[in-house]
Amino acid sequence: MPNDFKRTTEANSLYHHIEASTTSEILKNINKEDQKIALEVEKAIPSINLLIEAITEKLLSGGRLFYIGAGTSGRLGMVDASECPPTFGVPPDLIIGIIAGGQKAMFQAVENAEDDTKQAWLDLQAYKISSLDFVIGIAASGTTPYVIGGLEKCKAHGIHTGSISCNRNSPLSAAANFPIEVIVGPEFITGSTRMKSGTAQKLVLNMISTAVMIKLGRIKDNKMINMQLTNQKLFDRGVSMIMDELKITDTELASQLLKKFGSVKIAVEQYNQGQ
Repeated sequence: MPNDFKRTTEANSLYHHIEASTTSEILKNINKEDQKIALEVEKAIPSINLLIEAITEKLLSGGRLFYIGAGTSGRLGMVDASECPPTFGVPPDLIIGIIAGGQKAMFQAVENAEDDTKQAWLDLQAYKISSLDFVIGIAASGTTPYVIGGLEKCKAHGIHTGSISCNRNSPLSAAANFPIEVIVGPEFITGSTRMKSGTAQKLVLNMISTAVMIKLGRIKDNKMINMQLTNQKLFDRGVSMIMDELKITDTELASQLLKKFGSVKIAVEQYNQGQ
């Protein structure tokens, strides 16, 4: 460990005798701590910017983005990856989440899964990972062996990496080409990194996937023109987008176009080509 490394994610909570607090006091104090998070994320924007530029370059060259993590961090990566296909219409194998312990770790803890320094690389190899791809390691503490081991192996094989952690100068940051550190301080409940640290990681993941998808042309103006039409709400939203884009008031025509082409983007392109 670096001499200047401190586990602020494990530091003692600023609040004491929480069990004696009223519900209102608990809520107000959690909210007070949560308000600090976005300000810390803002400080990390220069690092996030560099990471997004590097990821975009890889994806434009035919690569993929992988998230690896354990526990809460792994689950957040899995969630972000799973939301990209329906939101942006990308293939499910473009952004891939991997969690220590496998799929069942999404719902229950898998004993010692995060302590295996070799397993992340084995998990990545199952996807035939190459130097075309990009890997982000997620760990609130910045010390998770599964994640660090994975990034070190990636670096040895010429695969570019990023990291998201909540301790300054962590071993995980040292293992990454593009480290991001969001120092949110002690958790409301000591060591419960599913709270402030988890929220910080989610905010950063939102930034990464959204910005990358915008740069890949998956958004037009401010609309999800490539979204999957998986329910009536999204279909109706798609109809409104088509009407907006084509400057028409005919709801039936917009609906017919969307049913025919199954995509806002394609429907608009095909209509314009026919004019």
